[in-house]
Amino acid sequence: MINYVLLVFAIGALGGLVLAAHVLRGKFAPWALSLLHALLGAIGLVMLILMLAQGDTPQRVVIGFVLLLIAALGGFFLASFHLRKQLPPKAVVVVHASVAVIGFLTLLSMVL
Repeated sequence: MINYVLLVFAIGALGGLVLAAHVLRGKFAPWALSLLHALLGAIGLVMLILMLAQGDTPQRVVIGFVLLLIAALGGFFLASFHLRKQLPPKAVVVVHASVAVIGFLTLLSMVL
């Protein structure tokens, strides 16, 4: 199941790169892509919750989940700027992406 989780997050991350590129250039990100990015992140988190609920999950999965959950909270914060028709702070975009990448790499270390 970890492979499917990684695939979902990887596809979501591609959308995240496009979103971040828009914001870092001072432009609003496409709302539809933002929603797809959020949906893929939510699906990945639900899949991780299902893995955790099965028990006997390696600690790296728990750490990856916590990091990605923190990144998701940052994503909600970023979306709140979009809803207010304001560009989010670039530093928050970078922190959100960095935490998500670290969480993803933590999960990826399970299969390498």
